[in-house]
Amino acid sequence: MKKVGFFKSIYFKFVLIYVLLILFAIQVIGVYFVRELEQQLVNNFTESINERIRLLVYNIGQEMKEERSGRTLQLEDKINLILQDFLSDDITSVQVADSSFRVIGISDPYNRGMIGRRTTEVRIKKAIIGGIESEKILLDPRTGNRMFVRAVPVKMNEDVIGGMYIIASMEKVYEQMRVINAILASGTIIALVITALLGVFVARTITRPIADMRKQALVLAEGDFSRKVNVFGEDEIGQLAETFNDLTNKLEIAQETTEGERRKLSTVLAHMSDGVIATDKDGYIILMNEPAEKMLNVSRETVLNTSILSLLKLEETVTLEKLFDSKDSVLLDFSDIFRNKYILRANFSVIKDDHGELTGLITVLQDVTEQETIDQERREFVANVSHELRTPLTTMRSYLEALADGAWENEDLAPRFINVTQTETERMIRLVNDLLQLSRLDSKDYQFVKKGINFTGFFQQIIDRFEMAKEDQFIFERAFSHRDRFVTIDKDKITQVLDNIISNALKYSPEGGKVRFELLQKENILHVRISDEGVGIPKSDLPKVFDRFYRVDKARSRKMGGTGLGLAIAKEIIEIHGGEIWADSEEGKGTTIIFTLPLDIPRREEDLS
Repeated sequence: MKKVGFFKSIYFKFVLIYVLLILFAIQVIGVYFVRELEQQLVNNFTESINERIRLLVYNIGQEMKEERSGRTLQLEDKINLILQDFLSDDITSVQVADSSFRVIGISDPYNRGMIGRRTTEVRIKKAIIGGIESEKILLDPRTGNRMFVRAVPVKMNEDVIGGMYIIASMEKVYEQMRVINAILASGTIIALVITALLGVFVARTITRPIADMRKQALVLAEGDFSRKVNVFGEDEIGQLAETFNDLTNKLEIAQETTEGERRKLSTVLAHMSDGVIATDKDGYIILMNEPAEKMLNVSRETVLNTSILSLLKLEETVTLEKLFDSKDSVLLDFSDIFRNKYILRANFSVIKDDHGELTGLITVLQDVTEQETIDQERREFVANVSHELRTPLTTMRSYLEALADGAWENEDLAPRFINVTQTETERMIRLVNDLLQLSRLDSKDYQFVKKGINFTGFFQQIIDRFEMAKEDQFIFERAFSHRDRFVTIDKDKITQVLDNIISNALKYSPEGGKVRFELLQKENILHVRISDEGVGIPKSDLPKVFDRFYRVDKARSRKMGGTGLGLAIAKEIIEIHGGEIWADSEEGKGTTIIFTLPLDIPRREEDLS
């Protein structure tokens, strides 16, 4: 997680807000206090000046009453004396004029030349003419200082006999205000510093548990549940810390439960024989177990985020919506891809959330190749048995019907019909016996009586028996030595295998054809080879010659009395003895049947003679 900068942290924000609140409060109080104090100081100053002005006006008015007789020079001197006594640091200038606007007194010693002249002050003239007092606070254009200016009429018995113009400096008032403002500013700074320190302390007190819980959350995100939040008090933050610790414990339990379920599910998915594929709502693969990888011969990393339709080769047959709605299984034929018969069954199940919305798809794959092969073989077996039985039964019915219709009285036809019926009956008996034997072999309900024998002598006896019964048009070639080769076998069953193979070799060999017998000893395995010079078997049919009821030339085989089960029975018997059997053939040149048996005494040398 990205580290939070100091200026973006809640710690800094808390201190800043705390200081700003205090600063705002101090400023509001300061502005109100300064304004009221300034107003109070100005009022006090003006009241003090006005009180002195009233006293001055009274004194000057008394002098002007006494001197109305015309002794003006004495009046001017008296007024100047009064003004000299009246001047102070606050009152900087006083000018007195009589009713004719003539200056009769001035406080400025450097401006005495104005005495006796008409005044130029408009405010004195207004006061004399109108008898109205006026006052105002002005700004001195030369010094920039504030001045209190007042014009007052001098009256005698309600008659205006003159006027007076006073200028008083207010700098002392505003100097006091500047000092007070400086004190207030200093106090504000000190208060802010103290407030900041208190804010840091308070913020630390409040944010320390929050910072601790933040660390705890980061640790929880990494999967560590061992750390606990420190509880610093019993207030709401303390209760939050305790709740956070309780939540951590519950989350740890839930995580352990979830992890346990995940491990169980992972184990089940890994060890189940069926393949499982999970997709999102758009049909893209998000999960695949190992059996599914093996079934489809793909790698999990390469198919993640691949469409399920593409993986299962279903783009041209179904849509994703049909898969979501489908409740039936789908057979997937991968025979062409894997170059042999390979069929999978896919069952689809949708995943829904708590609101019933589709969130994905689960596909379960099952390898049904063997089942489909068995089903197909069963169908073919039933069809073959039905066909094999139907032909002789049809023949028998036809001949029996003919006999029933009177053919039995015909001395020429009756014996032939009876002979055919007997032949077909024997053929059906052979077929049923072969089927019963195959059934016993399949069900393992058959006890083999195995004994150790010298296979070389045993093989010679089988060949001698056929050689005595064969006609002259066949040639037997024994291409093996008389060395002893000991095996443990059931003589009757191996005799049946050899009889079947040698009979087939004689059936399909042409007149004058040669049948070759070989015994090859490779390590501890005995190889028995029986070759003929018959028509051979096509290469495409070689893997099927040991299937039940399979015939390369069906018409010829049936004509020669075969049931199509001989080689299938031979294969079952050889495999029960722990050996293998197969065929090599070249069409038009003959066929070789080879089967193996384990030797009792292993040998390392090969006997090719």
